[in-house]
Amino acid sequence: MNLESPTVTVNKTAEEVFEFLTKVENFEQIMPESKQKFEKISDSRFLFQLKGMPELVLDQKGNTPHSQVVLGAASDKLPFTLTADIINTEDGKSTTKLTFNGEFNAMMSMMIKNPIQNFINTLSENLGKL
Repeated sequence: MNLESPTVTVNKTAEEVFEFLTKVENFEQIMPESKQKFEKISDSRFLFQLKGMPELVLDQKGNTPHSQVVLGAASDKLPFTLTADIINTEDGKSTTKLTFNGEFNAMMSMMIKNPIQNFINTLSENLGKL
């Protein structure tokens, strides 16, 4: 399953957005209002829970300085990645697009597609408000 958020313009440089997204504690600021739990586990790992959803632990899987941040599920039960692609645009601004890639069976995909699309759209919208 491959889902993408709309591309948003952020009033920060690509370097600033990259630095923001590589500090896992900052994800709490862009989480949806339905966030019930958020906990920084380490400098590269955090746990969160949205209303009506199970707890998820995300790890930083890899970064390309100032252009891409890749997070992935810490558990093999729900294998997925969440990638932020960051591009510098005009003076002091950048664009960011989030991409969710997961390997799920058809039934699971049907159940989680809309909630995940809403989740990445909200993360993206909130990034645009930084």
